[in-house]
Order: sequence, then structure tokens, then C-alpha cells
Amino acid sequence: MRQAFGKAAALLAAFGLACSLAACGSSGGGATSGSGATEETLTVYAAASLKKTFTGLAKAFERSHPGTKVVLNFAGSSDLATQISQGAPADVFASADTKNMDKLADAGLLDGEPADFATNVLEIAVPPGNPASISAFADLAKPGVKVVVCAPQVPCGAATEKVEKGTGVGLKPVSEESSVTDVLGKVISGEADAGLVYATDVLSAGNKAKGIPFPEAAQAVNTYPIATVGVAKNKELAKAFVELVTGAEGREALADSGFGAP
Repeated sequence: MRQAFGKAAALLAAFGLACSLAACGSSGGGATSGSGATEETLTVYAAASLKKTFTGLAKAFERSHPGTKVVLNFAGSSDLATQISQGAPADVFASADTKNMDKLADAGLLDGEPADFATNVLEIAVPPGNPASISAFADLAKPGVKVVVCAPQVPCGAATEKVEKGTGVGLKPVSEESSVTDVLGKVISGEADAGLVYATDVLSAGNKAKGIPFPEAAQAVNTYPIATVGVAKNKELAKAFVELVTGAEGREALADSGFGAP
């Protein structure tokens, strides 16, 4: 009798463990928080230059949408567009140029028309103290100056090429980076005498880098579009985030970070 009871108890314990792992009696179909409430996840792919601004806006969005977690993926716009075209599960895409957004639109991967929400211009970033004595765009082409730029397929790289063509000043960079933050990083670390980044990146660097505006940058102003991706799991939530970015709160946050109006 005692042996039979022991077997029954063991079976009940095993069933209880299996039921716990399988969430017996639960009808939920998504991730749950500690309180048992379903948590929605919104995945936003955004240009590297938007990191500071979008990190703040994501927190504001989570506060106004309880139970929502915003997952941010920052990189060069061309890399992000490629990832999305290959099936990456993005809900929202914010590009640093219209070219990469157009690629997704032409491929039928967007849900609706993109909305322009900001502009940005290039600025020369140099280490504190400006050891190479850079004061103008032409100085970047001087012998011995180690300059770093974005790769041509990246928006900041395409803008650099426009300025080169417009001024007739050809640069010989020591490296071409896949994102504007990588360019800034090499300047801050002292690996480069100067780098071509956005004005917003110099502002976000604080005292780690000095910015040198140059008039020729006006020849290559970048417009930033944002759109809901067609594969978005929750399109209403994605559209709400786009509305936040393009609305008054988003415009104020972008202006505080140095972005221009679209």
C-alpha cells in the first residue's frame, strides 16, 4: 500500500511540474509581465544618428502605453534597410535619408507612405584641442591629415560625396565606416584628426569632440523619413510611435538634439 501511495504521489508531482511549465489553464498567447498582463513589443529600426533622441522618445512612448516595450536597433540606414528587406522583424523604420527608405517602398515592404520628420547637415568633428588645426572643409585634404568618413552607401557618406563633388575637394580618408557613430568614435579615441559626421552627433558628444561647421555642408542636407513596416505585428502601435516622432513632442525632442525641421 505504501509503495502504491508513493507512486501516485510521484505521478501527481510530475503532472504538477508539467502543468506549470505548460501554463495549464492559461489562455494567453504572448509574453507576460510579473503581474500576468500581456506585454506588447514594438521593434524600431533607426539610423545611428537618432540614438539619443529615439532612446528618450521610446521611454516616453512606454510611459504613455503601459504594457508596451520598445526595442531599439540602431545602425547605418543602409544596413537597416538591408536587414528589413531580408525579413528582419522591424515594426518601424526611421532612415537618415530618403534613398534607403525608397528601396523598401519600391519593394512593397512598407505600410503606407513615409513621413519626413527631420533634417541634418554635416559638420567636421575634431578631438579637443584640434591638433591638426582644421578650420575648413579643404583642410581635410591636406597631406598628413587623418580623416575618417562614412562609407558611400551610408547617408552621411553619400552626403560627403556630394560636398566633395560640389567643392572639387577630393578626400583620401584613412577609413570608411558603416555608421556615423563609428566615425565619431574614431575621432574621440584620437585615431583620426577629423571626421565628417552630423551636427547632431557633435552636439551629443559634449566636450569629447569639437565641431567645426562649414558652409559647403548646405549642399548636402539629409532628410529623415519614418514609416511603419509592412510586417509589423501591431500596426496601430507602430503608427502611434510614428505619430509621436512626427508630432509636437517628437519635434521638440529632435530640435533639442540639433535636428532641423523637415
